[in-house]
Order: sequence, then C-alpha cells, then structure tokens
Amino acid sequence: MKSLRRLWVLTVKEILQLWRDRVLLLASLYLFTVDIFLAGSGIKLTLHQVPFSVFDLDRSAASRELIARFQKPYFRFQGYLRSPEEAFRGFDQGRFLALFDFPDGFEEDLKTERQTRLQLLVDTSNAIMGNLIAGYSALIVSRYAQDITLHRLGYTKEMLRRFPLVDLKWRVFFNPNQEEAWFNALSELLTVITMLTMLLPAAALVREKERGTIEQLLVSPVSPLEVLLSKISAMTLVILTGTLLAVGLVLEGCFRVPIRGSFFAFLLITVFYVFTSCGYGLFIGTLSRNLAQVGLLTIIAIAPIVFLSGTWTPPEAMPTWLRSLMVFSPLYHYLQMSFGLFLKGTGWDFLAPRAGRMLGLGVLVLFASTLFFRKRFAQQG
Repeated sequence: MKSLRRLWVLTVKEILQLWRDRVLLLASLYLFTVDIFLAGSGIKLTLHQVPFSVFDLDRSAASRELIARFQKPYFRFQGYLRSPEEAFRGFDQGRFLALFDFPDGFEEDLKTERQTRLQLLVDTSNAIMGNLIAGYSALIVSRYAQDITLHRLGYTKEMLRRFPLVDLKWRVFFNPNQEEAWFNALSELLTVITMLTMLLPAAALVREKERGTIEQLLVSPVSPLEVLLSKISAMTLVILTGTLLAVGLVLEGCFRVPIRGSFFAFLLITVFYVFTSCGYGLFIGTLSRNLAQVGLLTIIAIAPIVFLSGTWTPPEAMPTWLRSLMVFSPLYHYLQMSFGLFLKGTGWDFLAPRAGRMLGLGVLVLFASTLFFRKRFAQQG
C-alpha cells in the first residue's frame, strides 16, 4: 500500500510538471489535432490534378479527342507548347509533370490504318508518381485505340456482348470509397502517439536533472522502478486524453473514420503500446543530459520504428531480411491492431497474439531501462 501511495503521489507530480510546461503541452495539443488534420486532408497518395502539357504538330481532331480524355480529377491540362525548347524548359522549371508529343500526320495514319506513335515524357523525380502517371496514361491511350478499332470494324456494344469476353468484377473491402484520409489520418495518429510516448517520458526525466530535483528523489524512500512507473502512468493518462481528443474531433468529426471494432479494445491496446514505447523514452532520458539531446536521440530512435512499421512502405515491398526485422518494431504490431479495429472490426483472436508480442518487447525494454537507470541512480547517489 505504501508503494502504491508513493506511485500515486509521483504520478500526480508528473502531471503537474507537464501542466506547467506550456510549450510541451501546446506542442502535444497541436500534434493531436492540427497535425493529424493536415496529414489527413493534405496528403494525396494517388493521382490528383497532375499538370500536363502538349506539343502537337498534328493539330487534328484525333489529337484533340485523345487530349480531352485526360480529365480531372486525375489530370489538369496546362496548354499547348510551341517548341521543343519550351517543353524542356517547362520540365526543368517544374511547370508540368507530363508532356504528350503528337507527331505530324497522327490523324492521317489512323485513317489510313498505318501504325502511328505517340510519345509521352514523364518527370520521374518522384518515381512513384511517375509510374502512376505512365500507368494511367497507358490505360487511357489503349482504350482510345480500342475504341477506334472497334468503330472502324463496325462493332457496336450490342454486338460485343455476343462475343466471348472476360468480365472482371472487383470489390473493395473495408474502405469502399477509397478515402485516403482514413489511412493518412489514422497512420498519423499512431505516429504521433509513438513520438510522444518516447518524447514526454524522456523530457520528464531530463527535466529532473536540469532542475536538480533528481537529488530530492535520491534521498526520498522511492525505488528506481517506482520513479519510472510514475512517469509511464502520467504519460499514459496524457496520451489517452490526447487520443480521445484526436479520435472524437478529427478522425470521426472531420474525416468520418469508422470504428467497426471495440473502441474500448483500442484504448486498451493503446495503454499496452504506451507502456511498450515509454521504455524507449525512459532509456533515452537516462542517456540524455538536456532536452536538446532528448530531441536528437528521439529522432534517431523513432526513425527505424516508423520505417519498419509498414506505415508508408508495405511489408510485401521490403526485402526478406528487412521484413524479418519488423517484428522488433512495436509500431508494426500496434498499427496492425489499430487498423484491424477501426476498419475491419477484428476480435481478440486477431489482437491477442499481436498484443502479447508487443508487451513482450515492452517488458524487455523497460527491464533494460530500469537496470540502466538504477546504475545511473547509484552513481549519482
């Protein structure tokens, strides 16, 4: 009972110290609201209003018809160019990302059934965006060529229905309208939780060193484990409050992200995740001597955790040896469980093994942090 009372008093102390640190408090509020909203509304992972221009030596009805098929919201026509020099200058200045080059005699070749060529130049400074532009453009041009061929052969839609065709029907699960904001906003929330669970405990521990209150803890009847657990408990309450604010105000209020599973289960695994990630933060705080070092070490520590989580790069796109390291990223397990609860409505048969692996990582990291902190504690004493 005495240990629980000491833990409660230390937890209240941590919350009061964070409340007095208005800069850190406002930064946390910004991350849980504005940052998530900007990530959900401002980032596009598909083609959207891609600017393109045309260098047309043919100036025919056929070339204009093909250009008209590149419509919004995927493409945005920027106009015609007068010379090749203007085209390359536009690429260098970034005025457009794609350029269609129609040769002289494009329409005449189509009328006389000769093979014709159309050149597409794509800016692939962003390789992913360049591949998307090339893929979308190839599909549009191939459909245009198919329509011309069928029209010339005199086939109608009714006649085509009598031919043996493969009719592909596809269904989209979990996000039928393919709302990018659902993925972006939820991913940003999980990343923010990861960053704050490492930053806040580390900053709280370093603050004790900078203000000299670590000496008061040294002479008080508290153990190193109680000091660390109090910081974890306080940061868990703070992050749960921010998570409730982000889910209610941004995810549901702005983007209408569904919660198909148990919201209580999401809060519970969030508590488990905070426990896991706070061990990393306490280890950083033990190593650091000031807040500048905390910020630098947090960036170094959070980078591999995010990159190995599958947030931006699917596991299937990673090499085998790198994919095997993803099990050591707590965010990888937390992301799978969170998306499963929000978008799929998964149950504990899916959550339990992943939560167990995540807690196992947390226990190992907290054990190492406690040993290292106890060693530093003894040296200062």
